[in-house]
Amino acid sequence: MEIKEIKENKKQFLPLLLLADEQESMIDTYLERGTLYVLEDNGVKSVCVVTDEGKGILEIKNLATESAFQRKGYARALLDFITAKYKKTHSILQAGTGDSPLTLPFYEKYGFTQSHRIKNFFPDNYDHPIFEAGKQLVDMICLQKKL
Repeated sequence: MEIKEIKENKKQFLPLLLLADEQESMIDTYLERGTLYVLEDNGVKSVCVVTDEGKGILEIKNLATESAFQRKGYARALLDFITAKYKKTHSILQAGTGDSPLTLPFYEKYGFTQSHRIKNFFPDNYDHPIFEAGKQLVDMICLQKKL
C-alpha cells in the first residue's frame, strides 16, 4: 500500500471523487486549492482531498473509496496518514457530511464529534437532490477531531 500526493492533473481522479461528492462543480471549488492524496494497493483504491482552512484547521473535502473496495480499511488508512502528517502543523481536522447512516458512523468511529450544522446546505448548493442510503441529505453536519 502506498499513498501519494498528486500535484498535477487532479481531474484524472474525477470518477472516484464523484463517489463522495456527486457534483463536479462542487469538486471544482476545492480540488485545485486542496491537497489530493491517492492510496494505491495494486491500483488506485481511495482518494482524499484536504484543505488548509487557516487557524490550524485542516478540512477533509472529499474522501472516497472504489465501491468494490469499501470496508477494507483504505479510507481509514488515508485518515491515519493525514493525521500523522498534519498533527504537528494543525490542531483540528474537520469534515462536513450529510446526515447519512453510512457516513456519520464512519467518522464518529474514527473519533470525530459533531460541532454544528449548516441548514439546507445540500438543497442550496447542489443542482439536484442528494440521496445516501435512501435518505435525502439536507443539512451538512460539521464534524471535528483534535489532532
